[in-house]
Amino acid sequence: MFSQKGLRIMELAKITAKGQITIPIQIRRKLNLKDGDKVVFIEQNGKIIVENSTRVALIEAQEAFKGEAERLGLKTEQDVVDMVKQIRKELQEEKNADNG
Repeated sequence: MFSQKGLRIMELAKITAKGQITIPIQIRRKLNLKDGDKVVFIEQNGKIIVENSTRVALIEAQEAFKGEAERLGLKTEQDVVDMVKQIRKELQEEKNADNG
């Protein structure tokens, strides 16, 4: 099919009178979309990109937390587990103090 500077048209979909389309199975598989999932439309360099909204949220979360492990001194998975345990312990102590 049509191709331009690394872009390739993969599938074609028809828009209904209500503005709806059926996402072709090949595209749903590539985006790992299941029944009930949501998609997000992203404008980038004059193009509209359709993406799995869950994947976009995960990428945004990863970006937001970038560098936080280093800032908190977390080097291993066990460091994270230990930190979670400590936070839970402190929250439980606060709850017990409020109830006491």
